[in-house]
Amino acid sequence: MRKNTAFLIASLLGLSALAIVLGTGIAFADVPAVGAMAPDFTLPSESGANVSLRDFKGKWLVLYFYPKDFTSGCTIQAHGFQVDLAKYQAINAEIVGVSVDSSDSHKDFCAKEGLNFKLLSDTKREVVTKYGSARDATPTSMAARNTFIISPEGKIAKIFLAVQPTKHSAEVLQALNELQKAK
Repeated sequence: MRKNTAFLIASLLGLSALAIVLGTGIAFADVPAVGAMAPDFTLPSESGANVSLRDFKGKWLVLYFYPKDFTSGCTIQAHGFQVDLAKYQAINAEIVGVSVDSSDSHKDFCAKEGLNFKLLSDTKREVVTKYGSARDATPTSMAARNTFIISPEGKIAKIFLAVQPTKHSAEVLQALNELQKAK
């Protein structure tokens, strides 16, 4: 009995360590499952207008969570999506970024970096939490770098956890192409 208990504890600690190693700082159980309906949201964009999940019905949505405007990794990731924006639009897909930064910060980030897709402000960390992408529960918590592809029907079709910003847009485009072929 003692060996089984020790094995169980070691296994649980290993899974916790894996979540930390991957940089998510979250339990995998908090992330909505592939095939589930995407959690609903309404958040203000960089322009101050509210944007909701329902606004994308009938389109593929790439909903990506990122830690902070104006940081190197987040800028690289955003530039990747911007460079490929026409490719996304050609396959009926929209890009939307979410962080806990303010709408004003997003507005400045979009202007400085030439971003032409929506960035949503989740200062209350509600949507970040719904998508299992909250790094921690402190007042200065940020979003984990996770991406969700949501189908035109509003279901989660693919999840990327703890992504690497440099090649992420290419990975997402490849996954979208595969998902669309499978439909």
